[in-house]
Amino acid sequence: MASGERDLTRGSVWRQVLAYAMPLVASSLLQALYSMVDTVIAGHFAGSAAISAINNSGQILNILTKIAIGITTGGNIIIGQYYGAKEQGRLGEASGTLLSLSLLLGAATAVGLYAGAYPLLGLLGAPAMEQSVAYLRICAVGMVFVFGYNALSAVLRGVGDSRTPLLIIGVATVVNTVLDLWFVAGLGMGTAGAALATTAAQAVSFGMALVLMARRTGLLQPKLSFFRMHGALLRLILRLGIPSALQMTIAGFSWLVVTFLVNQYGVNVSAGNGVAIKIKDICQLFISAMASGATTMIAQNLGASKFERAKDVMYTAMKITCAMAAAMIVLVELFAPQMAAVFTNEAAVRDAAVLNLRIEILGQIFYAVFMVYHALAIGAGHSTFAMLSSFANCIVFRVVLSLLFNHLWGIYGLYAACAVAPSISVPLGWLYTRSGVWRRSLAKTEK
Repeated sequence: MASGERDLTRGSVWRQVLAYAMPLVASSLLQALYSMVDTVIAGHFAGSAAISAINNSGQILNILTKIAIGITTGGNIIIGQYYGAKEQGRLGEASGTLLSLSLLLGAATAVGLYAGAYPLLGLLGAPAMEQSVAYLRICAVGMVFVFGYNALSAVLRGVGDSRTPLLIIGVATVVNTVLDLWFVAGLGMGTAGAALATTAAQAVSFGMALVLMARRTGLLQPKLSFFRMHGALLRLILRLGIPSALQMTIAGFSWLVVTFLVNQYGVNVSAGNGVAIKIKDICQLFISAMASGATTMIAQNLGASKFERAKDVMYTAMKITCAMAAAMIVLVELFAPQMAAVFTNEAAVRDAAVLNLRIEILGQIFYAVFMVYHALAIGAGHSTFAMLSSFANCIVFRVVLSLLFNHLWGIYGLYAACAVAPSISVPLGWLYTRSGVWRRSLAKTEK
């Protein structure tokens, strides 16, 4: 077993969950800080218009990043199940196919995003249009690195290595922070400087991942034949990854609708929403990282036909995420003003952010439950279920309720709709678990 790899089919479930997932939590925290740096520095050195621009562009970039994560989830499931089933010979083929696919998609996304910056931001009614376009077009270049890094990270997580991604994100966060301070605070480049810093840090993370993985036997080989896309594996990655990407897209689209509605209240509320999103992302990262860790553990155990252990992993992870969500709710309710003040000195922006936070944070408890239910489904290869569950909470509930509640009660109703929307996925996840359809292994059925 190579350094950093971990067999998650043996040992104490609690210890394995914590030992594997905590580096993912730390990586997610660093990733959130990495994303947050642009907003903090822009807020203090470029004003509310810059925060609004980064938030509006960031909503679009967030969707595309989640599509990259969704597609690479297909590879993560396959690699995790092959690793659990001891199918070592197929790991290299799966890794090469996933990376090649991701780089092609990243290049296509970069071109489309650069060309479509104006119309996309126009649909959102972005208050600071020129700054938003500048930020989005520069960050478009980095989509190749975003797709490539997520593919390599998926491979590492599939073989149980959650520490290497932590190292990479740690370095990228430092690079982004230093360059942000230099470009925005030092050179006065505004949102364009923040975008350049982000893109450079993304390039560093992808380059580091390539170098570190090239040292792993079988996972990545520095030769052209490695980048061959194997037809059967490509179809399987897409069959599993497309529903996950659609799930991410559905969620992102619903937040675009919310952003559009928030933008109608002016630049201060728009900027406050941007601040609140960054804080909520930090709160939710503990949940999403734990769910991501549970997905890989479940995939390995299902690959090894250890079905009861896979179920134990799910319930163990759920207990941890619920405790984390409760702690985050208490912290935000108590310290929302202090948290918002980190991002901006403008009182109107802070007040808007605090209002958003104190209402929407209550929905974290629903996320804590349904995202771990989704981990079981995705780990079993049933990413279509997770997609349909997301459609229910994001479109049927979040979009519809946001439009209705915003009409009835204004901004308070809009935030309340966002808080209650994820609750619908909780009973859906319970029903899926009760059905038992997840008791199968892709590694044994897909040859």
